Parts: sequence; C-alpha cells; structure tokens
Amino acid sequence: MNVKIDTKEKFTVITPSDKEISANMSEDLEVLMDSYLKKEIPHIILNLGFVAIIEQSVLAMIVEMQQKFYNDNYSFVICGLNKVILNALEETDLIDAMNITPTESEAWDILQMEEIERELFNNFDTNSSQ
Repeated sequence: MNVKIDTKEKFTVITPSDKEISANMSEDLEVLMDSYLKKEIPHIILNLGFVAIIEQSVLAMIVEMQQKFYNDNYSFVICGLNKVILNALEETDLIDAMNITPTESEAWDILQMEEIERELFNNFDTNSSQ
C-alpha cells in the first residue's frame, strides 16, 4: 500500500495514494495507524481523497482504529471521502461511529478543538481534585 505521510507540529496526515483499498491491504494500514499510538504526536488525520473504492472490512477496521485512538484520548479524523464511500458507510451505519469531515482543513480544525477540550478537561480534573 502506498501512502504519503505528512507530519505536522501536533498531528500526522496519512494519505493513501492507491485508488482502491482492499481487504488484503487492511493489515498494512492498521499496523501503520496503530504505530502512531506509541508516538510522541499520536493524533491522525486519515485523508482518503484519492481512494475511489474501499472494501467494507477496511471501513470496519478504520472505525475500530478510530475508537482505539479516542479510547486512548487521541484524535483521529477522516476526511476526503467520496460519495460512493459515504453511501457505503451510511448503508452500514458505520458513519455514525466515525469522525468525518469533507476537507483536510476542516479535519485540522476538529483536531485543534479536541486538543482544547482535552486541555480544559485536564485543567478541570486537576482543579476538582484539589
């Protein structure tokens, strides 16, 4: 699987360049994303703007991976989905479990808002325990 990785100050953008992501590519993508849970900057934007076709099993894996990030208090936003993929997500109700934005710029905004929320909650928790 071919991907472009763009590391920013507070997050990383992972952009698959393949037109199709099949089930046999799922493991490579999962291992790549999972590795970011151990990095200093764990927040991810998955830009699927070049992907035209994606198998259901891959979409399910992405949902699970996104939940894993959020369970560890990290951000994971998906952007650039085409109408075919969005329709497939809606048909399976997977879309309700995903944090999706139309553009990468909007995904950056979501990451920044989530970072502010984490800081506010951490400050609230610290102040509440005193």
